[in-house]
Order: sequence, then C-alpha cells, then structure tokens
Amino acid sequence: MNKNVAIIGSGFAGLSAATCLASKGIDVHVFEKNKQVGGRARQFETNGFKFDMGPSWYWMPDVFESYFKLFGRDPKEFYELKLLDPAFAMIFEDEVMDIPADFDSICDLFEQTEKGSADQLRKFMKDAAYKYEKGINDLVYKPGLSIMEFADPKLMFDVFRLQIFSSFSKHVRTHFKHPKLISLMEFPVLFLGAMPEKTPALYSLMNYAGLKLGTWYPMGGFHKIIEGMQQVAEEAGVHFHTNQPVSGFNIKNNTIDHIIAKGHSIDVDAVIGAADYHHVEQSLLEAKYRNYSEGYWDRRTFAPSCLIYYIGTNKRIPKLRHHNLFFDNNLQQHSEEIYIDKKWPHKPLFYVCCPSKTDPSVAPDGSENIFLLMPIAPGLEDSEPQREVYYKKMMERLEKFVGEPVRPNVVYKKSYCVSNFVADYNAYKGNAYGLANTLRQTAILKPSIKSKKVKNLFYTGQLTVPGPGVPPSLISGQVVAKELMKRFK
Repeated sequence: MNKNVAIIGSGFAGLSAATCLASKGIDVHVFEKNKQVGGRARQFETNGFKFDMGPSWYWMPDVFESYFKLFGRDPKEFYELKLLDPAFAMIFEDEVMDIPADFDSICDLFEQTEKGSADQLRKFMKDAAYKYEKGINDLVYKPGLSIMEFADPKLMFDVFRLQIFSSFSKHVRTHFKHPKLISLMEFPVLFLGAMPEKTPALYSLMNYAGLKLGTWYPMGGFHKIIEGMQQVAEEAGVHFHTNQPVSGFNIKNNTIDHIIAKGHSIDVDAVIGAADYHHVEQSLLEAKYRNYSEGYWDRRTFAPSCLIYYIGTNKRIPKLRHHNLFFDNNLQQHSEEIYIDKKWPHKPLFYVCCPSKTDPSVAPDGSENIFLLMPIAPGLEDSEPQREVYYKKMMERLEKFVGEPVRPNVVYKKSYCVSNFVADYNAYKGNAYGLANTLRQTAILKPSIKSKKVKNLFYTGQLTVPGPGVPPSLISGQVVAKELMKRFK
C-alpha cells in the first residue's frame, strides 16, 4: 500500500495498532520517549530483583489469545501462564478471605459469609457472563464515533440489557447485603476510575473475568507480554525508535505531512497518538487543531493516580499471597478522598503484589519481590516526605498482617508517584489508569479516536474507547487501526 504511519507511544495500545497496520502492508514507525518499549508495562532489574513497573493482574486471557491469533500466533509461544490459587486475598480488619480459583468454592465462601448469597452469586454471574460475551466480543470494538453504531435493533436491546447507563453499585446491592461481599464485588471498579455508584453496571463483566475466568500470572513478569508483542510487531516490519520523544508536527491543509522527533523527522501519511491524549493535543498541536480545550480535560473524571513502592527483602514472608488487597479500612471514605475531596487519604486501602510467591525468577533465593500500590487522586503534590508517610502506614499494616517485622529486611526500595507518571508518560495530572469509565464517560461520550480538525490524526489508548486497563488497550489499538485502514481505502 506504500503508506507511512507514525505512532506516538509504545504501550499496549500503540503496539497493538502498530502490528495491525504493519500486517496490512503499512510502513509503521513507533516513537517512544523512554529507552524501553512498553509504556506503563515497563520492567526494571536491580540487585537480582525484577520489577514490573505497572500492570500486575492478568485477567481476560481470551482477549490476549484473540490478539495474538490475528497474526497466527499464540501467547504460549512467548510466555507461560499460571493460574493463581488463591486468586487473591481480601484482608479485612477481622478476617482474611482467600478467593479460590474454583468457582464452586467461591460460592461456598459467599454462602458462609451471607446465607443465600451463593445462589445470588450464580445469578449475578449468569448476567455478567452475558455482559462479558456481548461487551468484550462486540460493544468494546465499537469506535464510539456516532450514535448510529447502536442503531441496530438487536444491539439496542443488548445495550439495555448490558446496563450501560445503570449504576454498578445498585446492581451489586440488589444481590448482596454483607459489606465484605460488596467490597469484594466492587474492588475491581476502583481501578476503572470511578466510585461504584458512578460506574455502569456493564462492568460486572469484570467480576466474571476475575471470578470465573480466573486470575493468571505470566511467568517472568508482565513485561513478557510486551516482549512477545514487540517480537510480533518487528516480524511484521514495525520500526521502533526509543529515546525519541515527539516534539511536534508539520501540518498543511489540515493534514500532517511529517512528524518531528528527537534527532530527525519523517514524512507520514497518518499519525496515531498512543501517548497521553491530553499531551498530544495540548503540547504537540496548535490550539486551532485541538479537539478539546484545557477546560474540557479539567472537567473530565480521571482514574486514580497511585503511590507505588518497589521493594526487595532479604527474607521470605510466608503469610503473603501473590495478590493481597488490604480492605481493613473503609472503601467509601477512600473513594471519596480520591474522587470528591481529592486529597491524600486518611485511612487508605492498598494493594500488595508479591510475584516471587509464584515466580522464583523475579527475586534472589530466599528473598521476596514486593509491589505496594495505594490509589490516590491525580494531581496531588507528592514529595518524598509525603510518600514516606504512607510507606510507613502501609508497612505497619503489612507487618501486622504477616505477624513479623519486614522493614528491617528491606534491601531495595524505590517509590513512584504522581510526578513520575507526568515525567515518564506525560500523564495528565499524573493519572495512572486513564479516563474513568463513568456513566457520563462511556462509549460515544469518551474523547474521539479521530481528530475533528486534522484529517489524518487518530488517537488510541486509555483516554479513549473502550477505556482503561490492559485488555481494553489491546482492543483500542485494533479499533483505531481498523478506522485508519478505512481512510486509506
């Protein structure tokens, strides 16, 4: 076809779009500002520890399989998946709930907590399975460019049944009353970027993904997925330019004719912004070419940022599971401090990942690889002293749970927070997960994947359709590649 496309950013969405286009004969160049491909899914190694910097939950394995299948490949060629059992632990003030991999065992656990809830969970999951099938296989592949995408009577019926404009919180509470079960069902949407009452009930499909399809781990770490995607991309002919931040475009007749990056520029027929949408618009485009104003972005509801600590210890910690969710404080209060008050939390919930429980390659013998993550409001000031206050809070609760001191055995510690997300990813207000999936920011109400003023500029990733998360980002790249191919044809 002899067309050149530049893609800004090499996260999951950028890699997905690049490979889809290259497989159709397009000459694709990916520009990455950092020295390593992968966006938020980068990885670093130090002192014998191997740390994934971002994603750590492998849900929806069928989405990854479908992606690799597009190119005649299988995830097994690039990484080994292990099913986690328990999938994760919910740590409450008075109890630890280990969530089994087996669904019937999960039902038994629910029944022990609230009489009649096992039947309610099966009913909930039957509905969630429908949402997953329709949502993941159909709805999320819509480009969100026009209401007419939903004009099909069958799809309109599905949209009603999928509860796109109903509250997730109300949906959960029609099935369960016990606060622990409600917390268990609501925790996934905390990372979708909104309070449960403002998240569409459609996202019960996340519960189906986690509790029925299982929680998995790619041996060697999450970056193994990136390595596999990069290999397939390069085999398709994609050119990668790392340490090459894009600084601007040359635009003639409302069309980009070349892209300017560190060291050189290239002629292009189209550009895809797979980096932060706000950054591409506000930093790389003149005001007259932008889809949205600064005020528009300021009014959006963004998913949380987070405070992360990468920790290596010189001893094993038997009581830790692979995934540990500390819900020993109030979810509602922490949510309000993220989305309403927008301040550092008083009694935060947090998450601890310990991949060395499953994968010996990520830590030296006799050691643990630990990832602490606390969701916070984007845009907060995050000085080192402020970070340390919350490191102490989290570690005190971690030590209380495991019943032994941990901090004296920490041999490596690195923090990562709002200002790092801004510096490394140009993330708007340092958000970690993208644009929230609220009732008012769903489908056609998200920022458009097409520029309205530059004919050959497109967008992909977690600030546009279908939304935040690794599987949606994989799909987002495919969606925008398809729309761009329509333009070329």
